[in-house]
This record gives sequence, C-alpha cells and structure tokens, in this order.
Amino acid sequence: MRIAILKERHAGETRVAATPDTVKKFVGAGHTVAIEKSAGLTASVTDDAYAAAGAEMGTLAATLKGADALFSVQMPDEATLAKLPKGILLVAHLDPHNAGPRAEALAKAGIDALAMEFVPRISRAQAMDALSSQSNLAGYRAIIEAAYIYGRAFPMMMTAAGTVAPAKAFIMGAGVAGLQAIATARRLGAVVSATDVRPASKEQVASLGAKFVAVEDEEFKQAETAGGYAKQMSPEYQAKQAELVAGHIAKQDIVVTTALIPGRPAPKLITKAMVETMKPGSVIIDLAAPNGGNCELTKADEVVTHNGVMIAGFSNLPGRLAADSSALYAKNLANLLPLLVGEDGAKAPHWDDEIIQGMALTKGGEVVHPSLVKESA
Repeated sequence: MRIAILKERHAGETRVAATPDTVKKFVGAGHTVAIEKSAGLTASVTDDAYAAAGAEMGTLAATLKGADALFSVQMPDEATLAKLPKGILLVAHLDPHNAGPRAEALAKAGIDALAMEFVPRISRAQAMDALSSQSNLAGYRAIIEAAYIYGRAFPMMMTAAGTVAPAKAFIMGAGVAGLQAIATARRLGAVVSATDVRPASKEQVASLGAKFVAVEDEEFKQAETAGGYAKQMSPEYQAKQAELVAGHIAKQDIVVTTALIPGRPAPKLITKAMVETMKPGSVIIDLAAPNGGNCELTKADEVVTHNGVMIAGFSNLPGRLAADSSALYAKNLANLLPLLVGEDGAKAPHWDDEIIQGMALTKGGEVVHPSLVKESA
C-alpha cells in the first residue's frame, strides 16, 4: 500500500501524522510511504530524517500520486481534498459530530473516510485511541500553561524570608486529560481537588492524591454511559453541582476545565459570577474552548482577563507539544494499519471489524456512519 503524509494546513496545527519510527515500520512491512516536503518541521522532524527511514519526499502532487491511503492529523482543507484520488482511504480527525455536509462531499468524491475520534472504547482498540493519547498530553500541557501564566509558585516553599503557600488547583472533569492534569499539578506541588459526574472517577482522583468534590446523589451514581463518557446531567443536578462548585472555586488559584460531551456544545460550568469570586492572579485553563468553552468568559485561542482572573482558551494544547503528540498519534495510526490491509499488504480495510465499522464515515461513495445516516434521513 502507498501511504501519503501531507503537511497540515490548518492554522496553528503543528503535528504530523508520521514519524521516522513509524515510517521505518511501514517500509519494513513492504509499504511505500510518501511524505510532502517540510511536513514534519513543526514537530521537529526533518525531511532528511524521514528519507533516512525510507520515505519518499516530494511535492503535494507527487506525494498524492498513486496513493492508496492518506494519514492526516486533521481533515485536509478543501483545496487538498479536491486533489485526492478517487478511492483513497482517508484516516484523520474529521470532527465527525459536525461532519454532515463534509461527509456527503467525501462520499461524493469517492473517498473512504475513517474518523479517529470514533475509535471504539474497547480494550483491543486502546492502542489506536488517538483521543486518549492526545488528551493525555493536553492535560499535562494545561498545567504547564497554568504555571506559566500564574504569577506565583506552585509548591510550598520554606525560606529564610518566609513561607510561600502552595497553589490550590481544581480540575473539573477527571477523564484522561483531567487525570493527567491532576498528576502534573501534584508533581509541581499544588494542593489539588477535582470533580466529575462519573462515580468511577472518585477512586481514580483519590488514587492520585487529590480531593474529590461532587454532589453524590442517586443521579450521580448513574452518570456514565456504556462507552465510558459522562452523561448529560439534569438541570436539577447541574444546579446543585454549580452551587457546590461556586463555593469551592472561590478558594482556588488554578482551575482546569475538561468537560466535553461528544456532539454537543461544551457545558457551561463556570459563570461570570463565579469568576468574579476568584482572587486576582488566578488562572482558568479551558480545554473545552473549541466547543464553546466550559467558562462563560472563554474565547478560543485568547487569554481573557476579567477582574484580574486570566482565562485561557487554547484550542490545540497537544499541538503545543508537537513532537510528543505527533509520536503518539503516529503510533495510534501504526497500530490501526493491520486493520486497513489484507494479508498481501494491499489496501483492504476490514469493513466487518467492529473497530473499522465504528470509525467509518464514508465507504464506496456513501455516508455509512449511523449517526450521520440518521441525521440525513
């Protein structure tokens, strides 16, 4: 199979879908890897490093010529999509919950598309789960960004001139990103607390040495989907949780919000009034900024200051660790590859496999994912 890797063209996207290590594995397995020149520079990978691993380096047109599959971080832009050969297999983050018109366009163009966001949350797919690999780094980077913006130290410091109190950090959402944020804040010496609507998260939060904060009523005990995601909570529960959080948040120096519900706008967890109870110099890092933000005052890709509180809405935190996030994403794709080829190594997606079925947006000129078929029906 001929695998194409292009330079990412979305503004601010620094990641790349292959590393010299994965290229070497692909070439060793008999595949051809074609990479557009300069594709890896923003992730600290040179063209020479790719070439040494066995990749063919060339222009966009040369990279796509004869390609069976295109591995990408993000959905290619319209100009690039127009250049893709009919029948190519596209594997990328495709924003599938908002992909109705784009899925139709992909199907019309004869592009078979697999969304990395839809890798099923089952044990055998863990090594392919790009959402988890990227969220892990996002949670880490969120704390690093908070430490950079925050004008004080994180750990307690005993000095001859006096004692510096430790920062208090509150993590809202204890999924993959939230748990990594908790662990990182603890390593930096902060006093950490966390909240989540999923009962299973209480033990995970405690195991990392953080205090768990939540309204633990009957609804809380049922607040997790079969796929491991948080459910949308009732207005009554949200009101009780908001009251609890409002009292807690006023005492915090750092707040990191990570709450996202697939296919829906980010739930508003922090109101303007709550922000106004926080001390000047406090920091909010909102990981849900691309979906509207968990904080009422968040603006995507901006650091907003309100009453002395700084609210950062970074849209692509993994992209701020481009080398590591690219390496993990490339490994996710490498682990997926056996499900995309036949025994002879030729392109032959395993359409009857539950992982590929879960990921498939388009196939053979049709939109096939149940969520999009329902929307268009």
